[in-house]
Amino acid sequence: MDTIERIKEQIAEHHILLYMKGSPKLPSCGFSAQAAQALMACGEPFAYVDILQNPDIRAELPKFANWPTFPQLWVEGELIGGCDIILEMYQKGELQPLIKETAAKHPKADDATA
Repeated sequence: MDTIERIKEQIAEHHILLYMKGSPKLPSCGFSAQAAQALMACGEPFAYVDILQNPDIRAELPKFANWPTFPQLWVEGELIGGCDIILEMYQKGELQPLIKETAAKHPKADDATA
């Protein structure tokens, strides 16, 4: 399976997916830390991919997504955005219902590494 196919599969399998540097509990950059904190504050499980452990994904995802930076939040197969957008949505109260409604539609989802 090539890298783009793997990315498509991860996005399809995980309804709430964060591509980030490090992990939610041990982020490796400030932007990833802030994005993961906002997601964790929503109180629902989400999957993540540590792009530092996956250099092929780190190289290919920006081209696939047409989004140059990390982190990247994907919800139900759609790119939501990066750190600034995630934080802005959280502060406006828009992220929480999106995450809660998505989690409610997919009750079997759990914390995972994609």
